[in-house]
Amino acid sequence: MEQVYIEHKEALASLKPKFRRDFIDEIEWNEPLLFILGSRGVGKTTLMLQHIKEEFGNNATALYISMDDLALSNYTLVEMAKNHAQHGGTHLFVDEIHKYQNWSQELKNIRDKIKDLKVVASGSSILDIYKGNADLSRRSVVYNLHGLSFREFLNIELKIKLPKFSLEEILSQHESLTAALIEQFKPLQYFPAYLNHGYFPFYLEGIKNYHHKLGNVVNVVLEQDMALLESVDLIKIPKIRKLIYLLSTQVPYQPNITKLAETLDIDRITLLYYLNSLQKASVLNLVRLNGKLYTQLTKPDKIYLQNTNLLYLSQSNVNIGTLRETFFVNQVGINHQLTLAQQGDFVINNTYTIEVGGASKNFNQIANLKNSYLAVDDISQGYKNKIPLWLFGFLY
Repeated sequence: MEQVYIEHKEALASLKPKFRRDFIDEIEWNEPLLFILGSRGVGKTTLMLQHIKEEFGNNATALYISMDDLALSNYTLVEMAKNHAQHGGTHLFVDEIHKYQNWSQELKNIRDKIKDLKVVASGSSILDIYKGNADLSRRSVVYNLHGLSFREFLNIELKIKLPKFSLEEILSQHESLTAALIEQFKPLQYFPAYLNHGYFPFYLEGIKNYHHKLGNVVNVVLEQDMALLESVDLIKIPKIRKLIYLLSTQVPYQPNITKLAETLDIDRITLLYYLNSLQKASVLNLVRLNGKLYTQLTKPDKIYLQNTNLLYLSQSNVNIGTLRETFFVNQVGINHQLTLAQQGDFVINNTYTIEVGGASKNFNQIANLKNSYLAVDDISQGYKNKIPLWLFGFLY
């Protein structure tokens, strides 16, 4: 176990973050069993190491381990937890938990038998704690870490601390909110950069190779996470890669599942399974029509890539309408129910109808609808029910 503690110290020593996310303060770190789930590249490892450094420093009561570390291959997770607890350890931080085969059963054993040890585990957004060999749903708390919001991107770029706003504040107070914000920065100066390369924190390592790294992230999600957690045959990965490419080059895609399945040479059920898996993997967002009941075997009504940065993987000139709607779905859909509107573009929480468009967009399509709003690109400030699109990037 000596090598395990050495690598813990090396991980902390190598931590040199260029920013601190507010999310770190929203987590109740002293839960007996805590999961932090999220797609690759959103900063789960950095978040855990930052917390350890802030709260424990070099205190040996906390131990960080990563389950893809060869140094751990001689030990079971339970053995490491027991050893750490016997030497006075109070907190165990387990990274890449989904790469450990018997993760659910051993975490259950740790929770039941080493009650004084608090465990934080990070894993892929695909990880389903209700599956595994042991149901951990009653024994754990789950937090989902997402990529950077536009607000967080601005905080990094401007080295300031801008507040987040509730949906209701944005809808009812956007004029006063934007008036205060544009005194500190010019939103339209930074918005295109965020849409292109601002969602994943690793853009700080350099913009030149950002999309190459993003492509590698998608490949790892497909070849490792989906194969491991969704039992997708590696032979089928090229078909899924082609599926993502086809979706990325379409205007907000209203799928013909039969034709799409034929193009990929797979059956309809398999295609729907892939689409749902890609949504769990934070590669796609599947949006349904408001008021309809759906199952996993029902086709989505529109398909978006999960964030705007992914649109630039296969093309440099992205359709502006696709870009706007993808941003809106990504930022709003994280904490709110988002469905397609019968009239207009989207319905939020079954209450608010939103039409997304450019500066010339008018209310013709949503006229006479109660609680209807425009989310408009290319404007710094709005008026009445006409709201700047970028402001929806302040929801988290």
